[in-house]
Amino acid sequence: MTLADCPRVAEIRVRGWQHAYAGLMPRSYLDGLDVAAELPRRRAHFERAGEGVVNLVAEWAGEVVGWSCHGPYRDGEHRTADAELYAIYVAPDRLGRGVGRALLRESVTRCAAAGHGRMLLWVVRENADARRFYEKAGFAADGVEEPFEVAGAQVPEVRYVRPLDGVTGNPPLA
Repeated sequence: MTLADCPRVAEIRVRGWQHAYAGLMPRSYLDGLDVAAELPRRRAHFERAGEGVVNLVAEWAGEVVGWSCHGPYRDGEHRTADAELYAIYVAPDRLGRGVGRALLRESVTRCAAAGHGRMLLWVVRENADARRFYEKAGFAADGVEEPFEVAGAQVPEVRYVRPLDGVTGNPPLA
């Protein structure tokens, strides 16, 4: 990813939230998400990513159609030896075409090559599609949940984990 990709990444993130979380978060909140407001946050996150944080984009016919970000696992304010998938979003019109799998595969490969023993991520508990996606890729819920509030509504998240020991090259992801 480059700084020039930030406008498209902001759009993918906003449209991704509006698509993935429809029915799981208040509609008024999702409708209020704005690409122009998201753009400065994406730029700031990219420019100040921190050590070990990697932003990736997927392109299709020269257009950015997906984005992911991974780095050290955050346990409160502490970084651990594990890796974390912070975000992965695909343009809604490109879902089901392997873009997400390719981004996840690249993140898993890079985290394993960096010596991380596990990769963790957080997913909205009621997001059945995302949970199936991660489970097919070898992740499993580890029983840890975190409260998450969006516009006054409780939207709990569950943590998923995948061991990275022995992952080399192009790891299989279903």
